[in-house]
Amino acid sequence: MLRASYIPYRLVFRRPAGTSRGVLHTKESWFIIVQKQSDLSVSGIGECSLIPGLSPDDRERFEPELQHLCENINDYENWIEMRGALFPSIRFGLETALEDLSYGGTRIFGQNEFSAGLKGIPINGLIWMGEPDFMKRQIREKLESGFDCIKIKIGAIDFEKELELLRWIRNEYGPESIEIRVDANGAFSPEEALDKLKRLSTIGLHSIEQPIMPGQAEIMAGLCEKSPVPIALDEELIGINDPVSRRKLLNTINPPYVIFKPSLLGGLSATASWAMLADTLGINWWVTSALESNIGLNAIAQWTYLNAGTMHQGLGTGQLYTNNIPSPLVIERGQLFYRPELGWDLNALQNA
Repeated sequence: MLRASYIPYRLVFRRPAGTSRGVLHTKESWFIIVQKQSDLSVSGIGECSLIPGLSPDDRERFEPELQHLCENINDYENWIEMRGALFPSIRFGLETALEDLSYGGTRIFGQNEFSAGLKGIPINGLIWMGEPDFMKRQIREKLESGFDCIKIKIGAIDFEKELELLRWIRNEYGPESIEIRVDANGAFSPEEALDKLKRLSTIGLHSIEQPIMPGQAEIMAGLCEKSPVPIALDEELIGINDPVSRRKLLNTINPPYVIFKPSLLGGLSATASWAMLADTLGINWWVTSALESNIGLNAIAQWTYLNAGTMHQGLGTGQLYTNNIPSPLVIERGQLFYRPELGWDLNALQNA
């Protein structure tokens, strides 16, 4: 028999996080804690994390749903089948909490070279939107820290300024020294997208994420066919839950890349299903965290190390918050490492 509870937690950004959907100062998370009634000394912890305007979960019904799940935790398999698709963030938190519990509540999901601290995961350095001088400062900081891949959010400031910034980066740092990815978060209109992609192609970009808003499969398919910059689907995958619809989407659009955010897709098992399909269709992929705290980021990183390839992953979000959960996750030389000797400090959850 199981017992479950949850703790709401507001994460505070070190500096305002600019996206094409606005500026974030804080972000809400809930930590679900699952225990065995026979041994309450061991707890599995999972994170249910929401991004305003992006997470498909019903925000108004979110906490009542989480409370209902905790009260009926021994019927969690039925909840996953009946309600999990409606609340992918809760499903991700539940799934990872149960996984953590099965491994003794250590936040280590199996012994390997990553969890032992011997190998890291190559990641991209995330550059937030803002004025050019602010973005240039971020870029210099990332390069000085040893990153050889950066991801830049575009779409929030004037496109001409963004082009100028990207040209400056490429003039300063050639393709042999830095890989540049950009993320439009659907900021381009279908009418202007191809022209903007052609202009971006002169800069030598690795890829662009989600140039237009999701839900326009035929238009996106045309862009993927014609774009001189490889396109990566991101938000396009959210809410596509059954195998037939997933295959139809990828067959229709045929993108060079897809990006997986497990807490937006419904957990690690759903992500694994997407990954298997992408592999079958010859589509490359990487994994990105969705602004989780170190609890959620750790679960994603442990899965990513075992399942992803050698591409740079989007797992560099652990340093965004002033009140993140202290953990063994550290970034060194452009890689994410798990340093078990650092341990976890969960006091912040107890005082929340």
